[in-house]
Amino acid sequence: MTETFALLLLAHAVADFLLQTRRMALGKRDPFQLLLHTTIVLVTAQAALGQFAAWPLLALAAAHAAIDAAKARLPPSLSAYLADHAAHLVTLLALAALKPDLFATGLWASQSWLPAAAALLAGAILVTAAGGHAVGLLMSRFPATDLAQGLADGGRIIGLLERGLIFTLVVVNQPAGIGFLIAAKSILRFDTASHSQKAGEYVIIGTLASFGWAIVTAYATLALARALPPLGILPPLP
Repeated sequence: MTETFALLLLAHAVADFLLQTRRMALGKRDPFQLLLHTTIVLVTAQAALGQFAAWPLLALAAAHAAIDAAKARLPPSLSAYLADHAAHLVTLLALAALKPDLFATGLWASQSWLPAAAALLAGAILVTAAGGHAVGLLMSRFPATDLAQGLADGGRIIGLLERGLIFTLVVVNQPAGIGFLIAAKSILRFDTASHSQKAGEYVIIGTLASFGWAIVTAYATLALARALPPLGILPPLP
């Protein structure tokens, strides 16, 4: 079951955060865009598991489409975003529990290292890309029009890098490095925050949300990877 879930999780992360365009994400009320995204969900799940004729994956794609169609009726918000992905996670867990042998009977069954690699890759995507969307939705309630403007898209890139670094530090069992990362960002942001209480609070909220998402997701990923056969091509996970 765990191996199947890890591959399904990777397929979900790739389909929703790497292969889903902005037009797809915002156009779920358009049947064509919803169908296109659903097809991508199905194909990525088939490719991840090496199962191209398994009917449960059709059911998974249909459930994904139903969840996305329901979400499209709601205004964009962090709660809607989290509920949407929680529902997707439940469907992945349910399918893995009902059909635990999807990986074992697929084309890649002999690659015992693959589920752990999939778990780590999925975690990296969820930490960086999914975390960026979550933090962005949280911060959208605080208008940034009065704040000093930096590089175009600079904040998003900084967030991706910091969450990626946190994920790496957790995976290589060096969590103490996160403290140095916090200290470095505090020093770099000190001048901006010291001149405006609004800017200071904005930076603190965004930083804590970004770091919190990264830490929780990284340790959840590590727990999943530990429950899987070792990679074999890398040192044992901490």
